[in-house]
Amino acid sequence: MIRVSNIRLPLDTDFNQLERICTKKLGIKPGQLKSVKLAKLSVDARKKSDVHFSVSLDITASNEDKLLKIIKNAVPAEAYSYEIPYADIECERPVIIGFGPAGMFAALVLALSGARPIILERGEDVDSRTAHVEEFRRTGKLNTESNVQFGEGGAGTFSDGKLTTGIKDRRIRFVMERLAEFGAPEEILYLAKPHIGTDKLRIAVKNLRERVKALGGTIHFGAKFCGYESENGKIAAVSYIQNGREHSIKTGNVILACGHSARDVFELLYENGISLSQKSFAAGVRIEHLRKDIDKAMYGAFAGHPALKAADYKLAVHLPDGRAVYTFCMCPGGYVMAAASEENRLAVNGMSCFARDAENSNSALLVNINTSDFGSSHPLAGMYLQRELESRAFAAGGSDYSAPVILSGDFLKHEESTGFGKVKPSYRPGTKFASPDQYLPEFMCSALREGIKEMGKKIEGFDSPEAVLTGIESRSSSPVRIDRNSEYQSVSLSGLFPCGEGAGFAGGIVSAAVDGMKCAEEVIKRLRSVKE
Repeated sequence: MIRVSNIRLPLDTDFNQLERICTKKLGIKPGQLKSVKLAKLSVDARKKSDVHFSVSLDITASNEDKLLKIIKNAVPAEAYSYEIPYADIECERPVIIGFGPAGMFAALVLALSGARPIILERGEDVDSRTAHVEEFRRTGKLNTESNVQFGEGGAGTFSDGKLTTGIKDRRIRFVMERLAEFGAPEEILYLAKPHIGTDKLRIAVKNLRERVKALGGTIHFGAKFCGYESENGKIAAVSYIQNGREHSIKTGNVILACGHSARDVFELLYENGISLSQKSFAAGVRIEHLRKDIDKAMYGAFAGHPALKAADYKLAVHLPDGRAVYTFCMCPGGYVMAAASEENRLAVNGMSCFARDAENSNSALLVNINTSDFGSSHPLAGMYLQRELESRAFAAGGSDYSAPVILSGDFLKHEESTGFGKVKPSYRPGTKFASPDQYLPEFMCSALREGIKEMGKKIEGFDSPEAVLTGIESRSSSPVRIDRNSEYQSVSLSGLFPCGEGAGFAGGIVSAAVDGMKCAEEVIKRLRSVKE
């Protein structure tokens, strides 16, 4: 099989006619071609007057050696394989704490190996959780254990379901194929910027759960991790509270995939002497524009073409003082979500459904916060700073989970907003006009102002005075790292595997899932060594 890349195709291309494309664009004779499959599809919008598709195709044909020499951008296609070693069903069952992307894929790998994992998820199943999230958006009544941060599927379930990642790992293909198998759109296997959307991701999450259960896994919802036992520097048991009762499970292998918002877990680990490190993070606001304006800015006259989905963007600005301002988790045609998980603290996030057809497009607009900004050497200082900023934002919004908002133009002029223009905020349960100056440090506000101006030079209209800024976006990543060794185990406690975003070793759905798989592989090694 050979892969041919950088094939330029018009937006009106019929992708049901791949064989015709091969014969016309690549000069492969019909009798020579055996099979063709779309391997990658991206939109090239660098020139607004010439927006088109850039495609890669995987082809099998006779005389492939000859085709490799004559077809431009053709290389041998690498075969993909991922094998899961078998763990004897009689082995002691491992425990996974958390059922977000890292916990889910750790559970799936362990279940496929025969290890019959036990999963503890503090939040509820995805359907119950969805009801709690909607109730919070509608009424402002927060469920601190089942919300945008906690519950089946993790924080990524109520985001855009973006599957882009900066890591390179053979396990990525396994993640993509399993998500597609469990109900995600087939296009995630070839789109250059794949996304599932919250509505489709919920389906995939449930189907993955059912597969784990069918393979012998056990999942406890509403089961909050509350402690552990150790013997001779090794983990021996974990405890959890469910329905007001405390339970204990004996195990020598625990994958801790608690997520970046499990602050009580970080405190528990610190109190028990588990080695933790400070980790830089970022915070800021969500910026909202009209979707049609972003589409026009990115696609020019091609905006609205039926082959084009809502436009996305990714921007970064490096300021003279060394600060960075960048966009993150951009949600085309999406919503700004109420993402708090603690009482009297406010947090926001972005979410899109698969169609990405909501009126606004939004993105996090973040400023990097270095460990030197924490003001303390305490391992949890970054977490405490997050809490402080979220408390300030809660107060600025009126102390009822309404979010503080301001028009971008007013923010740049250091003025207060009194009404909205063409962009109406999508955040619920409510908003209140208040400047980020009320809840963010001066260095962050200064950086945001400069960043918006510079980004306006890169995307026309990004600095529109009618864009809406909603705060506070504070959960982009964990401010803590749970230190681990080369075998993925805590440096303080053998058999404890800190994993995913919460442990400080991932930065999105895919990287967290891959990290979960790596931890599961190490657990399988331990289980096999016991039997052998």
